[in-house]
Amino acid sequence: MVNEISASKAVPDAGAPAASFNAVSSEDFNEFWRFPLAVLFVGILAGLSGMLLALLLHGLQHLAFGYSLDVIIGHVSFLEGVEASSSIRRVVVLLCCGAIAGVGWWTVYTFGRPLVSIRKAVAHPDAPMPVAETTGHALLQIITVALGSPLGREVAPREIGALIAGLLGRALGLSREDLQILIACGAGAGLAAVYNVPFAGALFTLEVLLVTFRPRVAIAALFTAAIASYVAWVGLGDESQYVLPPLDTGFSLVIWAAIGGPVFGCAGFYYRRIANWAREKAPRASPKIISYSIAAFGLIGLLSIGFPQLLGNGRGPIQLGLNGNITVGLAMALLFLKLFATTLSLRAGAEGGLLTPGMTIGALIAIVLGGVWNAFGLPPIVVGASALIGAGAFLAVSMNMPLTAIALTFEFTGANRDFYIPILVAVSLAVAGAKLLENLEVAGAARRKAAIG
Repeated sequence: MVNEISASKAVPDAGAPAASFNAVSSEDFNEFWRFPLAVLFVGILAGLSGMLLALLLHGLQHLAFGYSLDVIIGHVSFLEGVEASSSIRRVVVLLCCGAIAGVGWWTVYTFGRPLVSIRKAVAHPDAPMPVAETTGHALLQIITVALGSPLGREVAPREIGALIAGLLGRALGLSREDLQILIACGAGAGLAAVYNVPFAGALFTLEVLLVTFRPRVAIAALFTAAIASYVAWVGLGDESQYVLPPLDTGFSLVIWAAIGGPVFGCAGFYYRRIANWAREKAPRASPKIISYSIAAFGLIGLLSIGFPQLLGNGRGPIQLGLNGNITVGLAMALLFLKLFATTLSLRAGAEGGLLTPGMTIGALIAIVLGGVWNAFGLPPIVVGASALIGAGAFLAVSMNMPLTAIALTFEFTGANRDFYIPILVAVSLAVAGAKLLENLEVAGAARRKAAIG
């Protein structure tokens, strides 16, 4: 994307007057310091905003479900807090979540300026993200996820990071290309801060938003993500999102990953289609979004009476899977319920990320496949290991970011190098399987068009 914009600079003629040469040098010097300064401040501000959004999320979770304030420093998990709350409380909280989601997003879409997505902001930096509307959009995501929405929280810090970067870049008078890079770096830094994943945050910037690995861009992405993660440690600590117990790996796990890879690829491919369909069909500025959201989240609240693991972005079920504390039957039930809940939320008009929900779905599929594998008396695999591999492989396809998904898998869990081979095998075959499906669809569409013609 950034390659489309020329980065060439005017070179002064050797015979030009000294005054002209000094003027060009002064301009080049100004451009030299403005961009690094912007990168530094974007990293700091994205880290602060990501940290504050995460603390707001944890605080609201405590108030909503009434469990220990230790959650703010990570001593009590959200799933434990939900399980300790009463059934009535869960339903009431989810109904409130639906009301806030419906009224909030209806207000933003009806009375606010049109939202500008991160991708659009990067592609067209001359179309700035509206401050009030973007901030409100991000806060609504944090509030609803805190109240039990099954969607993810990672889009909000990315949006705020991109918003800050755009404002700062324009204030410093950066060139169009530098502004593009800075906005993308702000989004990646927001992701890095809220999840403590500096390398994955930088890869997200490069692989997904800018689609380039040019050295100058890579340095900016890595620097902003690292600074943002370090700043966020002040309030969130330097901890992985998941605790990975000692897990056995081996040749059988590699074989299982090779067989399961295409399955994760096909599942991720169609899940992406379903999620896009749900978003396209959602009521935006229509008052229907209010009744739809209340009904959708109310139903999710009722389902949470029997399945408290359904609430939230899915971090709880992933941790259960990594620990091996989930049965195949429960995994299968949660798999269908998570698919249903995320699709229903998007169809109702709620917003949020699909990063952690996608990893949850992948992990649950892997647990089911791992259980079937072990049931047939094949060389046994550890369920927790299969959950880790499935989460990464499914995410690689569902969000179309294989490199970032691999980095997230390792940074989320602190997995050691024993998992390199099975994860790389699963992700590569998952991406290949999804690409095959895409090619088959294109070929089928071409045949149908030829037959009609």
